[in-house]
This record gives sequence, C-alpha cells and structure tokens, in this order.
Amino acid sequence: MSLKISDESSWQKTSFVKVKEESLIVIREYDEEKHKVAVEKLERLCEVGQRGKPCLVTDLLGDPLCRIRHFQLHVMLVAEYGEDGEVVGVIRGCVKTVTRGNSAYVKLAYVLGLRVSLRHRRYGIGTKLVEHLEEWCKQKGAKYSYMATDCTNEPSINLFTKKCGYSKFRTLTMLVQPVHAHYKSISSNIVVLHLPPRLAASIYNPIFANSEFFPKDIDLILSNKLNLGTFMAIQKKYITKCDPKKGIFPPSYAILSVWNTKEVFKLQVKGVSPIAHACCVGTRLLDECLPWLRLPSFPNVFRPFGIYFMYGLHMEGKCGKKLMKSLCGFVHNMARDEGGCGAIVAEVSKRDPIREVVPHWSKFSWDEDMWCIKNLEDIHEKCGPFDWFNYRSSSSMIFVDPRDF
Repeated sequence: MSLKISDESSWQKTSFVKVKEESLIVIREYDEEKHKVAVEKLERLCEVGQRGKPCLVTDLLGDPLCRIRHFQLHVMLVAEYGEDGEVVGVIRGCVKTVTRGNSAYVKLAYVLGLRVSLRHRRYGIGTKLVEHLEEWCKQKGAKYSYMATDCTNEPSINLFTKKCGYSKFRTLTMLVQPVHAHYKSISSNIVVLHLPPRLAASIYNPIFANSEFFPKDIDLILSNKLNLGTFMAIQKKYITKCDPKKGIFPPSYAILSVWNTKEVFKLQVKGVSPIAHACCVGTRLLDECLPWLRLPSFPNVFRPFGIYFMYGLHMEGKCGKKLMKSLCGFVHNMARDEGGCGAIVAEVSKRDPIREVVPHWSKFSWDEDMWCIKNLEDIHEKCGPFDWFNYRSSSSMIFVDPRDF
C-alpha cells in the first residue's frame, strides 16, 4: 500500500500519513490525560503479538514515562489513527551528554520503546515516529542517536538500519544471575564498603573518562532514589590503610553500583512449555526438601518479578577478580533479602575483562545486545570532529547507563 507523507517536518506541528483516502495518522507529543490508557493497551497488545515462542513481558507499572522520566531531557510521541484518534504507535527518547572516548563528550539521543499496532504495521508509521523523535533530539542539541535491541530482532534492526539510516555499532553481553533461596558466601577476609554518591562519582570519573557512553550527569544517577548504593570490596587487611576520600586505594579492589529497576517495571516470562515450567518448579520443591544441598533453585519468573541492575563495574589488582565475584555475591544477597527480585543483571562490552568474572547462568545470558547509531548532523559534517563511526576508543569499557535499561 502506497503512503503519501506531507511536507511538514517539524515534530512540533501535526504530521499526516495517508493510509487510505479517508484515514489519517497524526503524530503528536504524549498527553498523559488523553493517551495513558491507550498507550498501556498498545503495549500489552504488542507483547501478546510476540508470543509465538517464550517471551519476556514488561509491565511499566502504570507509568508509560517511567523509563525516561529520570533523564532531564525526554519526550514521548504517539501516532493517532482516524477521526477517533486511536493510538496505533508510540516511541520514547531522551538526550544526554556522554563520553565518546579519551575524555571527549558529545550530546547523544537514546531511542527506545518503539511500538506499532499489529494492524497498522508496514504503513511507515514506525519510520515517521523515529524521524519526528530525531527532529526533537536535534533541537535539543543531540549530535548522535542510538538504539539497542536483540540481534535476533530482525524487524527492528531492518527498520533502523535500512529505513532510518542507522549503522550497527557495538554488541554487548548481557549477564544474568537468577536470585535463589540461599545466600552467597563471602570470605571473612573481604570487607564491602558503602560509598556515598559524591565519593562514588569522584572515583568513577577517572575510571571511565576514556570509555564510551559514560554520562556527564553521573552524580545525578548515583543520588537517584532508584540507586541502591555504590559498593567497594577490599581485603580486610587494608581497611585501616586506605582512604577513598583522599584517593588512597588498596592494591586490589572492586567497585559497582546497583539500580533498582523493580520500582520502574516488572518482568514476567510467558509462553514456556509445560515441561519447562514443571522443571523450574521442581528445582524449588527439591530445594525446599533438601535445603542442606544449597541447590541454586530457579526463581518463579512466571509471575511478575523485578531485577537489580549492576553498573559501573570495575576491578583493580591481582585480587580484583576475587573481590568482584564477592561483590556480585553481596548484591545477590541484597536481592534475596529484598524479595520480589528474580535476577541480578549486568551488561558489559565484549572486550571488557569484567565479562569473564561476573557470575551468571549462561543459558539465561546472551552476547547479542546490538547497539545501532546514527549521525544526526548534516552529511557534509560527518567527517568532522564528531565522526564516531571511524573512531575507536582506547578503552575496552562501555558504560551502560542504568536509566537506559
């Protein structure tokens, strides 16, 4: 079916897509009073449409803006259809300042939450939502725009790379550790320090200065109510010899921060076969009958659950690996005590040595989180100082913003 797009390009004005002679698609900014119920319905319908196989369903806890409202610059656009204004598409985005490597900062847009009604796909609605969001981001000063999706999500990748001009950029590893009934043991020779936000920011800044995607507003992230804290693991024998406030660190240490996503959204696994479901239940029953075996029973992910997201992971020294494993165990125990938390998750660069250290279950982790990026500047400027495509950071680390997750 052919589409006729109006010449109107500003995101602030009404844009029309002629699907049929008498039918119009209008793209406008989200109005909570007018659109909230319809957007929630669209989100649920899109999830149902993906259930040809087991899938992870996301519940935004009644707040369509929850995944972006922690960014200072954010927007949500909807696509309305027909005279009744039926919501048939939605997209979210934000703008932040991040490192490009070697302490260079650039304004970057993040595109997420693109949904189009099953009945209205292949009409170019998704493309127009992306274009209007990009226009908003450019007006806010963004030089680049990026999105993230699973490498197996061909429709999403094709939309962005073939129709919207994005390029495949980085592939990250998602490490997932289910939370089970037993505590992780931590050596008595290891001490875990809880660092205040300002001190944590002062430690993170030099560590990630040469990395990619490290946010300039890290202090706001660390002081956010969803941040459960920044923790540093050191050997007990150095407890009186180090003073992080003065920049005095032991020969070996590990550091990370924890973000409480279960206050933002809940996840639920659906579409699993009865056999797989029974096996998961069986591990919990066996663990209850034989608790002394300390079996890593599978948590109940078939009802809504939350996760803790670990970010800012870094280790130093010959004992760094052992300290990082203990620190991850500490976070697991936090999640177990809190309740309602089904997993702890970390996302890291494939070149980051931390990837081989963080405890995880390989069957529930994957190496295929694809990031795609686009230069939003004019074509003749692409060979200028912000040509990220031909630039390779000297650091192996990529900082994953917990607000993106």
